Formats: sequence, structure tokens, C-alpha cells
Amino acid sequence: MLEVMVPIVGILIKMLIVIGVTQGAVAYLILVERKVAAYAQDRIGPNRCGPFALIQPLADGAKMLLKEDVVPSYVNKPLYILAPLIAIVTATIGFAVVPFGPVGASAPTLGGYRVDFQIAPYIDIGIVYIFAVGSLAVYAVILAGWSSNNKYSFIGGLRSSAQLISYEIPLGLSILGIVLMAGSLDLNDIINWQDRHFWGIVLNPIGFLIFLVSAFAETNRLPFDLPESEQELVGGFHTEYSAMKFGMFFLGEYLHVITVSFLTVILFLGGWDIPFVLDANQTGLIPAFAKMIVIVTKVACVILFMMWIRWTLPRFRYDQLMDLAWKSLIPLALVNLVATAAILQWIRG
Repeated sequence: MLEVMVPIVGILIKMLIVIGVTQGAVAYLILVERKVAAYAQDRIGPNRCGPFALIQPLADGAKMLLKEDVVPSYVNKPLYILAPLIAIVTATIGFAVVPFGPVGASAPTLGGYRVDFQIAPYIDIGIVYIFAVGSLAVYAVILAGWSSNNKYSFIGGLRSSAQLISYEIPLGLSILGIVLMAGSLDLNDIINWQDRHFWGIVLNPIGFLIFLVSAFAETNRLPFDLPESEQELVGGFHTEYSAMKFGMFFLGEYLHVITVSFLTVILFLGGWDIPFVLDANQTGLIPAFAKMIVIVTKVACVILFMMWIRWTLPRFRYDQLMDLAWKSLIPLALVNLVATAAILQWIRG
């Protein structure tokens, strides 16, 4: 009985830790982004609430909870309420297969039980799972735009459906090169393969570039925030949302950014790997926590890069957005995939 209960309790504890840490991280990422924006625009940014404005996220959260939750009379209420729930749920459950540190043979043991730094360590199709769950997020934007019965919201929903569906194609194609090299869809196997060989960005730089551009579009970040674009659509798909429902869209977007950043690090930046410093043969608690710190640090750097790009590049026109996906990224991703497969076949054959 104990052998059955301990793994279940361990999974529940990991779920609570991941949910709590990611929700808290989102609150402070908003503060970081406001400071990055202020620096890019030669402003000061938040500096009032506590030392270094560290209490600002709590004030923002309280504001979201205490504001009046206005539901317009002309909306389709069931779908209007469902949309933000889909946004936050799909963004959260993707973390189930994300390795936050060593998993498997290199994971440490505690009290005779192995401690995997992953909620669901036995799913060997982690990439497929994340892409399947992530693709459901488009329903949140489409339902929000359609159920609001507002022209601005509806146009934002239409833009989002075309944008997310278009950029999922090059996003999926861009990772297939790494999958072919590692010979696995398991995120842990891909990290271990990079530890034994080279990082994905070195072996497949074109795939990395395509993945990064597509990831910006998938997360609705500038310069790809066409579903929101305040100058054109007021607020786009969430124009009619207020209070915590609007906050849930915000939360879902930042959780999606964290997930994409983890994928970028795991697939192309070696995960927890640091050449000649950390490797899969190092076991124990100290190497495990060192690997966790390394992967989190890399993810933080990717998130900062995404924030910096937001305040650097102007927004694309809608026709430019579609042309980039269908006329540039998809053909380039197909050529890159075929070339990678041919080179691997030549090397292995």
C-alpha cells in the first residue's frame, strides 16, 4: 500500500509546487516586463509599492479581484465564461511533462524513492502532448471573440484563428529535426542526447530560428499581437472582459510564454546541460538542484529576450503576418526538415 501511495503523494506535491510557483512567477513577470518596458522607453517604471516595487504584483492581483466584474447583456454568457477558463487550464496542464531538472536514472533518491523533477515522468511523447494541449488555447481566443458579440472582439478572434493555425505548422515542423536527431519524442531523452552530443541550436540553427519566430506568434506576443492590437481593435478578443476574467487571459498568456521558453531551452539550448560542468552521470541532490537552477536560469533569459523583443520591433501588418508564415517559414521549415533527414541518413547509412 505504501509503495502505491508514496508516488501518488509525490505527484500531488509536485503539482502543488509547480502550480504555486508558476502562478507566482506570472505575477512577478508582469512586474519585470513593466520594468523592461520602462528601461526601453527611458522611464522609471513601478517604484512605489514596497522596496523595488516588489509589492506591486500583489496590488495588481488585488485590483483584479476587487474590480467590478461587468458582464454585458448582449454576450453569449456560457461561452463568454468558458473562454478564460480554457485559456488558463490549457496553459497550466502543459507543465505536466516539462522536466524541471533530472529525470530517470540521473534523478536523486530520497528515503529510497526516486525524485523525478517532472510531474508525469513516464510519458514518452512529451512534445506531442504539449503541442496537443497548447493547440487548444486557440479555442479560448476564438470563443471569447465570438461570444462577446462585439465587432472588435470578433475581428480579434478571426485574426487569432488564422494566426495560430498558420504558425502551428512551422512550429511543429521546426522541432522535427531535433526529434530525428535524438530519435525520441521524450523531452528528457532530447536533453540527454544534447548532453552527449551538441546543443540543438548548434546542430539545427534554422530550426531554432523558425521555432523562435513561430513561438512569438503562438503566444500572441509583439510583433505578432494581431488578435489584441490596441491601436486597431481596442483590446481585440478580450475587449468585453473585465476584473478577474481579463486577468485569467493575462495569466494564460504568461503561462504560455513560460511553457514556450521551457521548450526552447529543452529542445535547442541543452536543457540543464552545461558542457564540461553538468552531465547525466552526475547524481545526487546537489547536482539535481544545480541542474534545476541552470534550466530555470536559461528559461529566465529566454523570457527576458521575449520581453525585450516586444519593446523593440513594431507590429506586423496582417498580410505580412500571413505571408511570413505561408511564404517563408513553412517552405523553409520543409527544406530544413528534408535536409536534416538526408544528412542523418547519409551519416547513419
